[in-house]
Amino acid sequence: MNAAVPPRQFPEGETPERGSSLLTISHRLRVRDYAIANLLDEHGTLTTDQLARVLFDHRTTCRHRLYTLRRLGFVDRFVRNRPGEPNPACWVPGPLSARYVALARGEAPPSPRALRDRQDRAYASPYLDHLLEVNQFFIDLLVDARHRPEADLVRWWSERTTAATFGRRIHPDGHGIWRDGDAETGFYLEHDRGTESLTRLTDKLGAYRRLRADGGPDYPVLFTLPSPAREEHLHTRLAAGPSLGVTVATCVTTPGVSAAGPVWWLAGADRRRLRLADLPAGHGPEGPLSPGPARPDHHPLALLTGVPLLP
Repeated sequence: MNAAVPPRQFPEGETPERGSSLLTISHRLRVRDYAIANLLDEHGTLTTDQLARVLFDHRTTCRHRLYTLRRLGFVDRFVRNRPGEPNPACWVPGPLSARYVALARGEAPPSPRALRDRQDRAYASPYLDHLLEVNQFFIDLLVDARHRPEADLVRWWSERTTAATFGRRIHPDGHGIWRDGDAETGFYLEHDRGTESLTRLTDKLGAYRRLRADGGPDYPVLFTLPSPAREEHLHTRLAAGPSLGVTVATCVTTPGVSAAGPVWWLAGADRRRLRLADLPAGHGPEGPLSPGPARPDHHPLALLTGVPLLP
């Protein structure tokens, strides 16, 4: 006889409320909670700090709200303990947030097993650090927009959504559209941690070039790199190769420095650093391989549009 599987253990005060459904907890949910559900579904996992910076005024308020949502069975979280490494709390869709997002899209909710597998894949993924760093790039843009009324990240798509939208012709780490005043720049993000060869990085450009030639938008490919030396080496490799056929810009990942600012080195140009909004880009005509400009529902915080940020 198989031994019974012990129930999941929660620290005192965190036991989820059994038998909860969207209806039974509906009076306890706020617009911001639904925004959290959409972000986690689209981007896999976000840390407490990442959610706090874009949706709350205080980290403590964020932490308390997330733990309340966890007790309700709306979201869940894991901590991957690694000696000598940062071990942030990583939040993932829970049973009720996953159910809400699926039903809101007219889709069948995931089964408990499918959701558990998705959560465990996020926890066990060897690319977790890469994903968190990619998400941090876009989080920083949203934070920048919180403090600048004239600027906004009007589209943020994950690798999954981007690949599906562009016919699986490209697989960037993410896609966004940054608006700053009257300027608007769509872009593809390729986040580099120094684990791939430069040849592998430059080989990725072929797919973007073919997409552009077949009617895709004229968006730059942005490489975020771990060091100035690697950035120099990449530009040397790009200059020595054939015509790129696509706009490429690079920057060095620097904590506390906004990617919206003058940090981008345009391939084939002088070393003058450009703002994200100043990079050449064009949506082109809409078509099967070109989604066109951002619509209001593309905004990563669309549910909060026009809704005052809650304290």
